[in-house]
Amino acid sequence: MSGVSLSAEGYVVDAQLLAHAFGVSLEAVRAEMRDGMITSRCETGVGTDEGRSRMTFYRGDRAFRIVVSTDGTVLSRSTFPVVPSRGEQ
Repeated sequence: MSGVSLSAEGYVVDAQLLAHAFGVSLEAVRAEMRDGMITSRCETGVGTDEGRSRMTFYRGDRAFRIVVSTDGTVLSRSTFPVVPSRGEQ
């Protein structure tokens, strides 16, 4: 399993995938998502990226990004540091 599936409401990302990416427990992911400490953004590709979606999850100073095809196949994944915006410093 890729950890990503497609439902009628959109993509569903397995919390275990996020736990692994951020190096925390499954329980921590669930609690932090519930408390708004892990947030996400989903973008739909256009032009040469049509047929792909990019989901980025943010936790503190780290981000985890997954690019998937329309059927939920993971095309790439990466983690990287995030620099806080001026308003958050």
